[in-house]
Amino acid sequence: MNILKHKYRILGVFLLIVVIVGVYNVYKPLPEGLSYEGELVTAGNIRFLKDITYRDQEGKAYYEHEIFNEIVHIITSARQTIILDMFLFSDLGGEPDGPVLRPLSGELTDLLVLQKKKYPQMQIIVITDPINTVYGGLEADHLTRLEASGIDVAMTELDKMRDSNPLYSSIWRTLFRFFGNTRNGKLPNPLGEGRVSLRSYMRLLNFKANHRKILIADSADGYVGLVSSANAHDGSSFHSNVAVRFSGPAVRDLIESERAVIAFSGGPEINAVVPEDTVAGQMRMRLLTESKIRTGIINTIEKTGQGDMIRMVMFYLSHRDIIRALKNAHHRGVDIRIILDPNKDAFGREKNGIPNRQVANELHKSGIAVKWYDTRGEQCHAKFIATTSGAGSSNLIIGSANFTRRNLNDLNLETDVYVEGPSKDPLFQEVDDYFTRLWENHSQAVFTLPFAVYEDTSSTKKILYFVMELLGVSTF
Repeated sequence: MNILKHKYRILGVFLLIVVIVGVYNVYKPLPEGLSYEGELVTAGNIRFLKDITYRDQEGKAYYEHEIFNEIVHIITSARQTIILDMFLFSDLGGEPDGPVLRPLSGELTDLLVLQKKKYPQMQIIVITDPINTVYGGLEADHLTRLEASGIDVAMTELDKMRDSNPLYSSIWRTLFRFFGNTRNGKLPNPLGEGRVSLRSYMRLLNFKANHRKILIADSADGYVGLVSSANAHDGSSFHSNVAVRFSGPAVRDLIESERAVIAFSGGPEINAVVPEDTVAGQMRMRLLTESKIRTGIINTIEKTGQGDMIRMVMFYLSHRDIIRALKNAHHRGVDIRIILDPNKDAFGREKNGIPNRQVANELHKSGIAVKWYDTRGEQCHAKFIATTSGAGSSNLIIGSANFTRRNLNDLNLETDVYVEGPSKDPLFQEVDDYFTRLWENHSQAVFTLPFAVYEDTSSTKKILYFVMELLGVSTF
């Protein structure tokens, strides 16, 4: 009997430790510089960029992709500094029997290596996520090549961040975190070719990431920044995405936000200094990271009223605060139209539609107009919300963040920008033309499908969505 009591006592102590570890890593202080909100500053030379994959009435695919071409231009124009923070930077994840993919990771690696060779004194820093090595289970040849060329590669230290899946991560941190990882294990790679260890799977289940997708570089006209939803990932090369390119004071904030990641991940000091130049014009912008993005989104929605418009294109929409804000805006008389990815395609695997189909059903019942992007193997990976007021002003929030708990509650690393100005500005006209083209299927193209095509009224999946969003036991 005493032995049994002793075992229960040991189990109780262990569970107490797990609970303490779990609670601490949900609420622990963020590394300094995260959850950043920049000053509202004048935007210079701001441009909207888009990657669109679509079909005609006969099913023939067309690709109008601008973002990577702009990345190439920015990099080849640089002479002093390149800072790249990219979530997926790899050739993993393609479908073996699928279409031939554009080798984005290889092209970007070649470009960076060539630029470093041409300008040896240039500082090039690549910040990325451990998913590209399957959390230490595989060697990433392109990252090794970058380092061999004198380019600094900083791997984000995810353990310093808060836990998005605490039920699992509390046990992992207590028992398994300290074992590290080894390469070339015995298990199939969940993300592509090769073999990995069990420890790669165990780290993967923490469901956290440096999900940012940004580029900073000098140019003949000063420093430029690019904030995007697009990855340098071969398996994502056909995805539809959006980005903005800009110059001016906001680039300083973008650099500061990246200094924060480097500081807790052990990377080099950024040498770039953006001059204190002023920029003329009516367009203003603000850098937002992590939970400051959520605050910006909700504030933007709450400012809309009767006769205003909200337009959204989103890969994942599940955050309950944002859904409530959208429903409230609809009740105020705001004209809302939303295009969602149907959540059915993931690099050759078929998904179950969670969370977008459950959220879309809720919004549709509330009277909000929802359509689906017509994906056929690729994804509608764009992430933005735009508002237009009857008074002639517009707002845009665009970047890496999905509108989910994991992306907006200081769990992932994310970067978006908020832009405001007159609706007649070319940027907002381009955004409006882009959305209208998708919504109305211009020129006999098939961009979007009616809500009924992927309507899903399953109560089981609805409950599953709520549980996954609440507890973090999900990849969204």
